[in-house]
Amino acid sequence: MFWDRVAGVYDIFANIINSKTHKELKNYIADQLDGAEDVLECACGTGLLTAVIAPRCKRLVATDFSANMLKRAQKNCAQYGNISFEQANMMSLTYADGTFDKVVAANVIHLLEEPVRAMREIDRVCKGGGSMIIPTYMNKDSTGKTSGFAKTVGKAGADFKRQFTFETYQDFFRELGYEDVIYTMMEGRVPCAVAIIKK
Repeated sequence: MFWDRVAGVYDIFANIINSKTHKELKNYIADQLDGAEDVLECACGTGLLTAVIAPRCKRLVATDFSANMLKRAQKNCAQYGNISFEQANMMSLTYADGTFDKVVAANVIHLLEEPVRAMREIDRVCKGGGSMIIPTYMNKDSTGKTSGFAKTVGKAGADFKRQFTFETYQDFFRELGYEDVIYTMMEGRVPCAVAIIKK
């Protein structure tokens, strides 16, 4: 699997190549947490946001489909005692309805064959009155041109299923019927849009 193969070098992209975007994203995500919540993180990767979420919540379940990504996340976040790491498929989560106050799924929607199914699962396990926080890389510019990043990583095997602009990202959630949504753009070498959906 591509993500198992790149787990060892992903942090170079996150912390060096796209550091401006990720610094802004981490600060923004931290501001969305109040310290008393149960949080589920889907597609935690190497723990980029896990390390930000953990000290600002009561309990964090950090999941990823890739075993190697989970190993890196566990190593990167070893100092936090409130995290449970679990290998999971966000298309069929095993958690009961309404288990979590907040669900974070970062930079994964554009990689999925069935993003609508994933959103239904995220919605299902999120409590009423809770929030779903969905950051996603923008792989097209405002003119609809595919970014160099998307082309390069796609050729390497990332296999993007969708390429969003900020406008088409908002359209994606509108088509799912979500109306109470805050959209924010994090600029940088590879921009990232964040949708915060109030349930």
